[in-house]
Amino acid sequence: MERIAAGTNKTAYRLRRVLTTALLLLLGLVFLLPFIWMLSASFKPELEVFTYPIQWIPNNWNLVENYTNVWAGKVDFVLYYWNSIQVAVLTTLLSVLVSAMAAYGFTKIRFRGRNLLFLIVLATYMIPPEATHVPLFVIYRWMGLYDTHAGLILLGGFSVLGTFLLRQFFEGISNEYLESAQVDGAGHFTRFMRITLPLARPALATYGILRFIWTWNDFQTPFLFLSDKTLYTIQLGMYSFADRNGSFYALIMAASVSAIIPLLVVFIIGQKQVIEGISFGGLKG
Repeated sequence: MERIAAGTNKTAYRLRRVLTTALLLLLGLVFLLPFIWMLSASFKPELEVFTYPIQWIPNNWNLVENYTNVWAGKVDFVLYYWNSIQVAVLTTLLSVLVSAMAAYGFTKIRFRGRNLLFLIVLATYMIPPEATHVPLFVIYRWMGLYDTHAGLILLGGFSVLGTFLLRQFFEGISNEYLESAQVDGAGHFTRFMRITLPLARPALATYGILRFIWTWNDFQTPFLFLSDKTLYTIQLGMYSFADRNGSFYALIMAASVSAIIPLLVVFIIGQKQVIEGISFGGLKG
């Protein structure tokens, strides 16, 4: 009887796993359908984009013309792409470094008013970004940072959310490692660079990927703080491209596919660290 019960439980467990996997696969396909349609449309002639029922696999493949018009057309897509890569990479590096330093200070350095100061910093996250655009615009014009990539990088280089996320991770790092290094004469800089950062690689990678995605997809900030078209990022470039080719959806889809390639590459490279960071957070919780 016990063997029969054990076998029944095992069969029920396997059935639940199969059903759960099938349900998750179905949901994954639902979320991927817009991307699949976009990818399919980018390889179609314009007349086949909105055919009904949807032809997921094009009858007539347009493999070269659409992407050639995107990359070698009248809109300087290559320049906008390069501008976005520079801004996104430098913003991510600066934001990860600043947020990690702030998180280290709020978790590993004891000083009076530390928790109160952190609450004040965290409270600034409740201020809507729209409320700060006018003061920032005035300050940036006065400092000469308006219409520069350096201004965009500085705007994204300081993140309350990044500080909060990394602080939560740093709290899980044992102080014994740092105290041992302190006994050996290591200062805060050495402890931060050689002990804390290596241990926090999953959290740093997770936040770095998120910061890169946010910066790459940001339209509002470049729209407000850039006026020189040679400094446009990919999102403003897409806006210009859509304005010029708004009635040609195959070209718009080709440009959209090209615009998200760096996001896919970054996530594929860093997905292992992201999974480790999520697993660590789950175990901690």
